[in-house]
Parts: sequence; structure tokens; C-alpha cells
Amino acid sequence: MAVLKELLEYQSVDGELRKIEQEVAASEERKKYIQAKKFMETAGEKLEAQDKRARDLKVLFEKLTEEFEEINKTIGEYADLDEMVESGGDIAFYKKSVQSLVDRLRAMKGELTKLASDIETASEEYKKMKKQTILMQKQYKEYNEKFKEVKNSRAAEVKEINARLEALGAKIPPEILERYQAKRRDKIFPVVVPLNGEFCICGRDFPLAQQGRLSGGGVVECEHCHRFIYKN
Repeated sequence: MAVLKELLEYQSVDGELRKIEQEVAASEERKKYIQAKKFMETAGEKLEAQDKRARDLKVLFEKLTEEFEEINKTIGEYADLDEMVESGGDIAFYKKSVQSLVDRLRAMKGELTKLASDIETASEEYKKMKKQTILMQKQYKEYNEKFKEVKNSRAAEVKEINARLEALGAKIPPEILERYQAKRRDKIFPVVVPLNGEFCICGRDFPLAQQGRLSGGGVVECEHCHRFIYKN
């Protein structure tokens, strides 16, 4: 791979492009845009989940309320306990039944109170989420446009750099250029680095046999980080 000079020239210009990409990526406009975009991607599901929770709680509350009223009604039927006993009823059985109903009634009262509180909490969370969604929709639209403006403000620079890269890339064998660009897409930079003693920039040592291949401007791909290694 005797294309070291061309690769280093290409990488030098590519570094200018990368700097612009980093500056654009670090812009406040992009951060706000990405924040809103990520929120909007899950907002619908979250709203639906909260809405379903509120509906389920309401159904449970209605069922408990109905049962509560039924037990109250049953207890009311024991108002004529004296007559029931005079008719031959077992007073111990009646007292036990009434006590069981009263205990259940007390427990249900606590459950209903808690459910009412849960419903109110779920309702408030839904309203808060809906309000936040509306705000994020506005932010998404606003910062999407602002982010486009930031990118457009650097478009001329990017176009000029890409033209230089295209001219330099024409001097590099296509298969090598593709490998370089693939590494660049994988966020590897710098792609072409000098051997540091006996080590790659990633810390992996280079066997003597491989070091021998670096003489005369040769380039070897690191088996660990996949960068192109050369020797000064």
C-alpha cells in the first residue's frame, strides 16, 4: 500500500471537514433539535400508556364503588336482626356475617381512598406529559429550522472541502479509499497514524514482522482498532 503521501494529504483535508462536522454537532441548535426529536419519538407511546393507566384505574374504582354499595345494602338488610332471630335465625351466624361485611367495608374504604388518589395522580401526570409534548413539538419545529440554518451557514465550506477531497481521492486506489471512508463512517479518526515505537495509537503492539512491512512508506492496518499504521 504505497499511497502514504496521498492518504496523509487526504486525511489532512478530511480533518478540516471533520472539524466543521464537530462544530455543527456541538451547536446548541442541534442539541435542542435532538432533545426534542428523541422526546417526540416516544411521546405518543408514553401518552397512550398514561391514558390507559388512568382508564384502568377508573374502571377499578367504579367496580369497587359498586361492590361497596352492595355490601352497604346487605348490611342494611340486617337492620331487622331481632325479627330474624325471633323467626329462628342463628344470632351467632348473623353477627359473624355482619362483622365480616363491616371488616370488608372498612378495607374497601381504604382501597377506594387510595384509588381516588392514584387516579388524581395519573390525571396530573397525563396533563403534565401532554403539556410537555406540546412544548417539545414547538421546540422540534423551531430548532429543526435553526439547525438547518446552522448547516446551511457552513455549506459553502463543506462543498469546497469535498471538492478538494474528491480531487485528492482520485489519486488513491478506489479499494483503499473505500476502506478509509468506511473507517471514517465508523467514527474512527485519525484513520492514518504513525507507529509509536512498537505500538499503535490504540496501545496494541506491532510484531516485528509487521513493522518490516512499514519500511519504504508501507502502510499496515491495525488488527485491533483498524487504523492505517505507517512508520515515520
